[in-house]
Amino acid sequence: MTAAIESRFIDPDAIYDADALARIVFGDTSGPPGIENGVPTLRLKMYGEARDGFAEIWTSAGPIRSGSVNGLVFAHNDEFLFCAGFIPVSDRYTDATRHAYGDAFALAGELNFAKIFRMWNFIPHINGANDEGLEVYRDFCRGRAVAFEQDYANASGMPAATGIGTWGDGVGFCFLACRESTVRHIENSRQTPAYEYPQRYGPKSPSFARGTQLHDTLFVSGTASILGHETVHEGDLDRQWSVATDNIAHLIGAENLEAQGLRSGYTLHDLDQIKVYYRHSADLPRVTKLAQATFDSHASVRYLKVDICRADLLVEIEGIASHRRRSD
Repeated sequence: MTAAIESRFIDPDAIYDADALARIVFGDTSGPPGIENGVPTLRLKMYGEARDGFAEIWTSAGPIRSGSVNGLVFAHNDEFLFCAGFIPVSDRYTDATRHAYGDAFALAGELNFAKIFRMWNFIPHINGANDEGLEVYRDFCRGRAVAFEQDYANASGMPAATGIGTWGDGVGFCFLACRESTVRHIENSRQTPAYEYPQRYGPKSPSFARGTQLHDTLFVSGTASILGHETVHEGDLDRQWSVATDNIAHLIGAENLEAQGLRSGYTLHDLDQIKVYYRHSADLPRVTKLAQATFDSHASVRYLKVDICRADLLVEIEGIASHRRRSD
């Protein structure tokens, strides 16, 4: 039987399963991750009040072992690894990001989990400038790219990822990796691969794929109103929402997947565990209505007001597409 990994959203104070591999708390505090009740836990300041927060739990069956090394926390069973780390707030993130990512890649290699299939990066002041005048996100991307170039040994390519703002101080990051499962990284023919962006977007391109497929599940990277490599519909929430969701629909659809040698596409109604990142508080009622009109009524959706990787983007969306939803 093929090993499986699943996630769900719960109350941040709820009791979680014994087979929990990871816990990410979207609340009112942030800092270095720790082992809490045997489970690696990353706390992120993504809400102004704790009562508005939630936790995401990742579970996988089988004996789970957890530990910590070099400021990283991790847990794994025979097939899946979760790892989380933290980069303290800084005037310049390139070197610290390169070293933190390098340590994380080394750990994954030592534990024999070479195939990273999903990553998240939560970056403070993401649209601000560092001490050399470079945007913080571009500063971070430079360090991450060097780590991928020098420390990531897997030739299968870069995984699905999200790079998004946080209200905390310091960069929180985490990833999931596997041992034996087949992993396929997916691009979107409507968009330039992020790792091929022109230099106008920074000294090093962002290092991620638009999606990654594992078994019958497709992990959708943070997706926004970008066609080719350019933001479209600046200042127009509804039209940015339309492009972002059209991008997801195309990414996970049969035509795009078949062109990359994969069978059986998905639709937006196969999407679950959805996070909607929005920039302005006043947009939440509209964003909620748009999500209700777009996604399956039974899908789990959470909304986070944070800054987004480009200052001209108003909304970004991620989720997980699975055929299992059709039989629910």
